Parts: sequence; structure tokens; C-alpha cells
Amino acid sequence: MPLVTTDDMFKKAMKGKYAIGAFNINNMEFVQGITDAANELKSPVILQASPSAIKYARIDYLIKMVEAAVETTDIPIALHLDHGLDFETCKMCVDAGFTSVMIDASKYDFEKNVELTKEVVDYAHSNGVVVEAELGTLAGVEDEVNVSDDDAKYTDPNQAYEFVQKTGCDSLAIAIGTSHGAYKFKGDARLRFDILENVKEKLPNTPIVLHGASSVIPELVEMCNTNGADILGAKGVPDDILKQAGQKGVSKINVDTDLRLAMTGEIRREFNEEPSVFDPRKYLGPARDTINEVVLHKIDNVFCSSNKA
Repeated sequence: MPLVTTDDMFKKAMKGKYAIGAFNINNMEFVQGITDAANELKSPVILQASPSAIKYARIDYLIKMVEAAVETTDIPIALHLDHGLDFETCKMCVDAGFTSVMIDASKYDFEKNVELTKEVVDYAHSNGVVVEAELGTLAGVEDEVNVSDDDAKYTDPNQAYEFVQKTGCDSLAIAIGTSHGAYKFKGDARLRFDILENVKEKLPNTPIVLHGASSVIPELVEMCNTNGADILGAKGVPDDILKQAGQKGVSKINVDTDLRLAMTGEIRREFNEEPSVFDPRKYLGPARDTINEVVLHKIDNVFCSSNKA
């Protein structure tokens, strides 16, 4: 099965009231760990790469690794650009073979956001590629994204409707209380489902995306900290809240931080418990296995068995 766009995935997700998992990739271990889990559970999956990941791994290498995953699995796989910040980056990914791109112009005012998004939509659609856009601003730090709490803002449902009509974007990332990175909440985890429900009332046929949605799994944080890390006070979005988001209309949920914690924690543990190890396969292999376990858990408990292909 060749790479697919997210069109069919999202249509099924909206009908079934669940979300598709979108997992960030950085190297071979991420690609293998994620796709092996999705293939085992026969679940469609979105592999996504940020501009920083593309710079690190190099776009041709990333694409070849994803192509290998496609050739060795029997599930629908989409390749998505996460947080493309300008037209040039989105165009590069469209031209290289990505089936979905995100233009994140949320840092600009509404009209500038519309203008940049429409430019990307026109080019991507002419090449058979779908486009995700963002309205509202999430706090937190992740690769190119660095937004203070004071600058974060919720999505306005009325603006969301106008934005989609003017840009023609295929899916929309909204801000309802999540944030990027490992420190998502200072108190109890809470999302503005009232905003989500209002957006879905106005845009019933537009897939909604939730960024900054890792659970920051406590066991992974503990594994990191026990083995020399300093990740204190990290707190994410509980699985039950994420599953509820899918039931209420979110069609795509992004997972990045949990995978970073899985890899980092496992490598730290291997180094700590086996200080004589210097063979990369001895620590990258277990790290890949832990990523695999995280994705299996996510598909079973957040994205639900109802989204199996």
C-alpha cells in the first residue's frame, strides 16, 4: 500500500468518533517502533516530522525510512509535516513526497494567517496533498515552537469557521488548553471541551487536531529521573481526557514528548545499569522497544480499537 493522505482516515474517524494517532519521528528507531505497533494492532497511523527533525535526519533519509515502513506493513500510513512555519518548508515537503503538510502561521494576526495558509493550500492541493492549519496559540516549547503562557490563546470558534472558509484547509489545529513539551499543567489537567464542541458545531465536516497532547507518562518521567535526568514537575494530558477529546470531535492527536521520554529514559537506564556498554544496538534496540510499547498503549487506550483498518 502506498503512502496515503489523511482524507479517508479522518472521514472514518469523524464517523466513528475517535482520533487517529500522529507520532513524531526523528530516526529509524522511532519509525520502526511506531509502525510495528500500528501494524500489530492493524491501526492506521500518521508519521510526522518537524522541520528540526527533517534537518537532523535529512529529508531523503526520512522518506526512505517511511517508504520501508510502508512496504513492510499492511496499514494506511500518512507522512505529515508538523509545524511548517513558512511556504518554502511546506513546498519542500510536498515536492519530496509528503502526503500531508501543516502550515503553522498561528503566531501572526488573523489576516496574515489566512494569507499564508491559503498560499500553502493552493500549492499543496494542486499536487494532491492535504493541509493542516492552526488557529489559536499553544504555550510551551517544542522544536521551532516557543510560546510563553502569556502569549497563548484559545481558538475563537467564530474565527475558526471564517478561517476554514477563507483558506480551504483540510484540517484545523485548535487551542483548547494543551501545550507543547513536558510541562503542560501546573494544576489539574483540564481542557476546554466547550470550545471544541462549539467549533465542531460550526465545522462538522472539518477534522480537528489536538497538538501538545502527550500524557507525559509518569513511569517514563520516573525512569528518566531515576537515571540522572532532571525532569521535575512534568505533567501531561491523561489518557482518559484524550480519549474523550476523540469522542467529542478531535480527529488527530499528536504524540511527541512521550516518545522522547521513552527513548531517553531507556537509554539512560541502559547506560546506568550497564556502564561498560558502547555498542549502540545495545541501547537503541531497547529504546525502540519502549517506543513500541508506548504506541501500543496509546492505540489501545487513547485511539481505541475502533480505528483499526
